Amino acid sequence: MNRYDGDESLERTFAALPPARGKGFARTWWGLAWLKALEDSALDNEQLKAGRRLARAGGVGAVSVRPGRVTAVVQDRDRTHHRADVLLEELSGEQWDRFLDMTAERAGHVAALLDRDMPPHLVEDAAVTGVDLLPGMGELQAECDCGAWDHCAHTAALCYQVARLLDQDPFVLLLLRGRGESALLEDLQARSARGVTPVGAAPEPGGVDAAEAFAAGDILPPLPDLPEPPEEPGVPPSLDTETPPPADTDPAALEYLAARTAAEAHRLLMGTLRAEPHHRAEELPLAQDAVRLALGAPDPAVAERLAEGSGRDREQLALAVRAWRLGGAPGLAVLEEEWAVTGEALARARAALDAAWDEEERPSLRARGNRWTVVGAPAQVRLGRDGRWWPYRKERGRWVPAAGPAQDPATALASVEG
Repeated sequence: MNRYDGDESLERTFAALPPARGKGFARTWWGLAWLKALEDSALDNEQLKAGRRLARAGGVGAVSVRPGRVTAVVQDRDRTHHRADVLLEELSGEQWDRFLDMTAERAGHVAALLDRDMPPHLVEDAAVTGVDLLPGMGELQAECDCGAWDHCAHTAALCYQVARLLDQDPFVLLLLRGRGESALLEDLQARSARGVTPVGAAPEPGGVDAAEAFAAGDILPPLPDLPEPPEEPGVPPSLDTETPPPADTDPAALEYLAARTAAEAHRLLMGTLRAEPHHRAEELPLAQDAVRLALGAPDPAVAERLAEGSGRDREQLALAVRAWRLGGAPGLAVLEEEWAVTGEALARARAALDAAWDEEERPSLRARGNRWTVVGAPAQVRLGRDGRWWPYRKERGRWVPAAGPAQDPATALASVEG
């Protein structure tokens, strides 16, 4: 629902941006997340390609942003003009209260917003309270006077342009979700002044007096509210005791496994409270499970054991952890597996590469297996078996993952530069 009622504080207008020739549309992680929501939802990749062309050529006029809606006039390649709108559902009043209470408790979140930054932990903390700031698949709804019922070239061009605005100022996203910058900051200041429950503070104990409960019989007052879930995983007890361990037991490794188990239990608990579906985890091969365990940055002795058990050296394990952090098991497979792209998969890959850039902007690529390397530059895109494109850059003579996957090679390659 759009709450805009003419209040000037709830509308911002941005002048038309210059053409973005040869550049990616987003460099920040939240700008890339905005584009992912578009590209995951659009049904016609040709319309996305046409929209990228229009945005790169400067075809998007001034952009108006207000709660629930962003609007611009887009000039088509035939010089006709179309009004394009992209809609995003606003947060409810209750969701804003939860988000503002959480943000006011954490000075670092406020400081990041004032620096025009949106760190991942701010978005993650908001999600814990049931507030999704960034759009997901299908949330960017399109309206255009060209008559298209899905994203057309004009609404796609507008989305690509908005990604550039989000890079510069994440308050654009918060305005789309329903709050202007000045009102939001005033509300945060007021909440900080009157104080909110400190992070991690235990709630006041509640309950019912035993004598009162006995006298009341079956007429009892309501039970107290459930305690708030823990903000962070618990810390397992230390195994550093005076009793020597058995010869085949490594206390440091056991402590590390216990800490990782506590972290996973906390993640599952928070997912249950947010009513997220749980999928039964598949049993991982030893080489992959060692990488998953190494995500917790173990001490050198434990890391050495994980590297040895996975068949890697320490440097290879660190690279594998980096790949896993960006894409889980599929990301690790792209790092370590080179495969021949043939048949239908090769045809789809070539079509994606041809559609990703205009002819004059297409970089020179050298192909080997599922890897396309930019000639004369330390940049590469790799095709995963799931059809996604993974960006890589060359560091100290080795190809390393640069960012998470994208649906098209141009976006993936742009994240290498970012």
